[in-house]
Amino acid sequence: MAPEHPRRFVGPADLHLHSNHSDGTEAPAEVVRQAHEHGLRTIALTDHDRTTGWGEAAEATAALGMTFLPGMELSAKHDWRSVHVLGYLFDPDDAALRAETDRIRGDRIGRAERIVRSIGRDYDLHWDDVLAQTTPDATVGRPHIADALVARGIVRDRTEAFDGILHPREGYYEPHYAPDPLTAVRLITDAGGVAIIAHPVTSGRDRMMPMSFLEQLIDAGLGGFEIDHRENTEAGKALLRELAARRDLIVTGSSDYHGSGKPNRPGENTTSDEMVERLIARASGTTPRYP
Repeated sequence: MAPEHPRRFVGPADLHLHSNHSDGTEAPAEVVRQAHEHGLRTIALTDHDRTTGWGEAAEATAALGMTFLPGMELSAKHDWRSVHVLGYLFDPDDAALRAETDRIRGDRIGRAERIVRSIGRDYDLHWDDVLAQTTPDATVGRPHIADALVARGIVRDRTEAFDGILHPREGYYEPHYAPDPLTAVRLITDAGGVAIIAHPVTSGRDRMMPMSFLEQLIDAGLGGFEIDHRENTEAGKALLRELAARRDLIVTGSSDYHGSGKPNRPGENTTSDEMVERLIARASGTTPRYP
């Protein structure tokens, strides 16, 4: 009897981490180092709307004997809801997907500038303050504005910034362009990737996308849901586990690590080896970077 083909990756696996190429506070190599120190052996870097950190992360994981799954967190919007779609192992050179991420990032910059102008009428904050908190490749967003508010001594940390000045009730909020989730799922799957809805049940049922729409997403190629996430409600997780079982979907668990930008720690939630294997087998756009 032929020997069973060995797995080319080992767990634990955390498939949702951010670097300073979007709104994390650490370079991709440092994100990998932190993940390794927390016991992880397979990770995905999922910066918002860009893939520029893949190369550095892949080199760092290879040096530490880890497996790297290239990924991204694609911005989307359903009615008034912000929806984040995690994409894994897609072709980063797919023309349609690149055009959409370019559009999203371009509008994010304009939106951030508008927010800063509004805040600047009431507080001593300027656009240069925000740029000082970013890297050249970063997708500029509200976390960078929060960091600028901290640096100026206006607030103590990101949490205070988002609970106060950056909260929509304060009047400085501006919307930004994002595709609808159906478009996001189709773009990722058409690029050979696997689409997973990130933290889909973070509050009450009124904020969750309707079940009928979730079924549409699945019919359009959605691979599954990130269920084990610190912000998901227990009731919501139970509901989605039933749906995932009924439709035979991939279920992931992740930390959503942002360095010092959030309290989330690498590996606080993980994805089972079975689900990582299913995700890899389903993708055709690119391959994991094995050690």
